[in-house]
Amino acid sequence: MARLARLAIAGQAHHLIQRGNNGQAIFLDDEDRRAYLSALRDAAATHTVAIHAYVLMDNHVHLLATPAAAQGLSRMMQALGRRYVSGFNRRHRRSGTLWEGRFRAAVIESERYFLACMRYIETNPVRSGLVSHPADYPWSSHAHHSGQRSDPLVTDHSLFWSLGNTPFDRQSAYKLLSEQPLASDVVQALTTTALKSWALGSAEYLQRIGEEADRRVSPRSRGRPRKQAA
Repeated sequence: MARLARLAIAGQAHHLIQRGNNGQAIFLDDEDRRAYLSALRDAAATHTVAIHAYVLMDNHVHLLATPAAAQGLSRMMQALGRRYVSGFNRRHRRSGTLWEGRFRAAVIESERYFLACMRYIETNPVRSGLVSHPADYPWSSHAHHSGQRSDPLVTDHSLFWSLGNTPFDRQSAYKLLSEQPLASDVVQALTTTALKSWALGSAEYLQRIGEEADRRVSPRSRGRPRKQAA
């Protein structure tokens, strides 16, 4: 069966996951992490992609991003990969691929899932047992959203701005949100749709996005169709 074309919609938020090949580490030290963020910042600016949230784990990365053009995500990730992998290989005296295939991405319905996706991304180190609070992990956008520092990589989304009228109000509201655990079904939905490259949202949203993309945006129902009554 032919692989579906990547689902990418201009002006819509996307949850991206990129993983190391065979689960290998893609960051060996903080210099690698700084190099990745620098390359990401330049690639995002070049290809007009707004980065709203991120986290760098040892063997994978999560991003929440909105492209101005549908091709922007792929072009950004290609440019990022060329620059980062070549530098990583040169610095660590290795060769070959670093990524596990192409990056995965899900289009998400912002009104329902944007803030949940931000929290999902920034609390990943907590769920992984690396820290007890997202503020304790230095390689994510949580410090920006909680007011600890201004991150030049991050472009605030209108839904983050809706949390308050002033920066202090927004940061305080977001810190309170971050302290509330995400429902397990939301975590599962955000993970599965990104890894499977489906869209995430209401039935109405999925229908609209499917028509715009002219392709399936969610998995088919399992089992045989129900028989119609005579």
